[in-house]
Amino acid sequence: MSLIHLRAAGVSLLLTSDDDRLPTVVHWGRDLGELPPELLADLVRASEVPLAGAQVDAPRPVGVLPGQSDGWLGTPGVAGHRDGGAWSPAFVVTDTQVEDAGGHGGRVLAAAEDEHAGLRLTLELELTAQGVVRTRATLTNSGPDGYVVDALLPALPVPAHAGEILDLAGRWAKERAPQRHAFTVGTHVREGRRGRTGADATLVLVAGEPGAGFRRGECWGVHVAWSGNHRTQAERMPDGTRLLAGGELLLPGEVRLAAGEQYASPWLYGTYGDGLDELAGRFHALLRARPQHPTTPRPVTLNVWEAVYFDHALPRLLELAELAAAVGVERYVLDDGWFRGRRDDTAGLGDWFVDEDVWPDGLTPLAERVHALGMQLGLWFEPEMVNPDSDLARAHPDWILQVPGRLPPEARHQQVLDVSRPEVFAYLRERVVAVVREYGVDYVKWDHNRDLVEAGAGPAGAPRVHAHTLAVYALLDAIRADCPGLEIESCSSGGARVDLGILERTDRVWASDCIDAHERQEIQRWTAQLLPPELVGSHVGSRTAHTTGRVLDLSFRAATALLGSFGIEWDLTQASPEERAELAAWITLYQQERALLHGGTTVRDDVPDAGLWLHGVVAPDASRAIYALVQRERPATWPPGRVRLPGLDPDATYVVAPFGPYAPHNAWDRPRWWGAPVRLTGRALALVGVQSPALEVDHAALLTATRV
Repeated sequence: MSLIHLRAAGVSLLLTSDDDRLPTVVHWGRDLGELPPELLADLVRASEVPLAGAQVDAPRPVGVLPGQSDGWLGTPGVAGHRDGGAWSPAFVVTDTQVEDAGGHGGRVLAAAEDEHAGLRLTLELELTAQGVVRTRATLTNSGPDGYVVDALLPALPVPAHAGEILDLAGRWAKERAPQRHAFTVGTHVREGRRGRTGADATLVLVAGEPGAGFRRGECWGVHVAWSGNHRTQAERMPDGTRLLAGGELLLPGEVRLAAGEQYASPWLYGTYGDGLDELAGRFHALLRARPQHPTTPRPVTLNVWEAVYFDHALPRLLELAELAAAVGVERYVLDDGWFRGRRDDTAGLGDWFVDEDVWPDGLTPLAERVHALGMQLGLWFEPEMVNPDSDLARAHPDWILQVPGRLPPEARHQQVLDVSRPEVFAYLRERVVAVVREYGVDYVKWDHNRDLVEAGAGPAGAPRVHAHTLAVYALLDAIRADCPGLEIESCSSGGARVDLGILERTDRVWASDCIDAHERQEIQRWTAQLLPPELVGSHVGSRTAHTTGRVLDLSFRAATALLGSFGIEWDLTQASPEERAELAAWITLYQQERALLHGGTTVRDDVPDAGLWLHGVVAPDASRAIYALVQRERPATWPPGRVRLPGLDPDATYVVAPFGPYAPHNAWDRPRWWGAPVRLTGRALALVGVQSPALEVDHAALLTATRV
């Protein structure tokens, strides 16, 4: 028996492999410390399951790719067949390589084969320096004829006290809605068949101690880093085994391997924490350690969509640019409507040429003025989609994904292009790059406004979601290679393409088309379970929210946007001079604080009164923190009581003070300490806290804690 113990950032991953079998996870969770081999071996023996009734005679622990050859009768890790045969492979490990980074993680690479099935397998398991586990498998057809892959789903075990499941649901303009239930016997499956991540995607599927909250309670979560169809699941078997698994959801016959061909599953990321904040913090640290992670300050962005929609009148757009620069905007984004025939959403999509009727001098007058005002220029594209009423669709109807004999049902008057087709790929690459270069575009908002329905291609209409997703990745990579320095935002009907696959190639995501700050509080609160705030676009909308009709104060809209990648989506020509002055003050605050906001640790607390939320960010050295107190519902008691301020150094002393342009409207709404900042230890602030102001519904107050 071989033992592999990888450790990093407070996490242990203990693996065992014997009898030439694939690695088995004995422990994934809190750091076990430095244990000698004999104690590790005893831990493995102490974990062996007894021989219970109605089981195989020699029960084996479940591997990372469970299968029936080990007596596993749950969801198989490898599913496929060779004309009805080779459907239950039994892999024998032929080589194992271990890279142990000595307390900073490590990597295991296991090569295995099943000669009878004609399959070879490579299994990768890694513990990153941030304490995140990730795993993927690559299956190679070593047989003489074709092999159909139905699924490749790596799995990670969780212990018996992980008795509750937390995941996310949602819909357009209401993404990231949490739901909890008991981890009962059976399989809780979350499938995404939309051809994109989906507004209803689970994002991170968490199994944890019942009632685990942001600050306490052990929990384990997994995320599938894939932007197409996917499957994430939590499975509990009658013998007590509990697994979290995930991978790509393959449509029938979508992956057929000829002799020598291979298929690699997406990375399955797993993270552990004592509380949801620690679990999320590992994802944030991992993303911030990437070489391509944005390193420049995240610009204040103005997007003109809700200001003008399709009305692209140059004088008005120039006026917006002037007003934007005056309040401190650093990036100006022209949204949908600039290309040929695009006067509404029924036509023109796919014809990526500047509309000469609307823009007789091209985009040059706007681009030159935006750059002269010191702002970056951004431009909206939706390259994967096409309107049937477009020159492109009329010239190339065969470029549309479809099954024989009919087009899929339209959505937003759109169909989907087969980006995996070389001529489609080449056309989109040439058009986007040409426009970006001609006008000096610094930033592209890459949209994706419909699900992939009946996404087939070729004479047989074979499913094409897998190939399409890979082609989109390749297209993004090619455009960025052609346009060094270009930043790209992933938008998909708002937040329907948010995953670590697309974020390998983009610099920001648009969390939702709903800019209503009340709704955005929840959307951003739970998007933070995967992403740090600098990757999440968060904008100040108009006083009356366009998607909900809710009327909200500027202070609340701005405080909500502050703890993200700050921007504006508001017709500034309709704002009063006083509103523009207040907005400028919020922008100045953001610019002064974005190093902390985008480099610190995200914290959220479990406030007993469900109507009052607290979230914030703490500097890596705990020298300073910014907290937002948000009143989302009418509280049952008034005033709401004390709130604890988490994440600080317990032994340090801090000055706690109100912060930012907003203060409660009435003096009697403010706690007694509000006008005279208090000094308290980090321990007292975490255990006792401070009295909250008596906030009205849909208002927020900011606090700072600064170490003395």
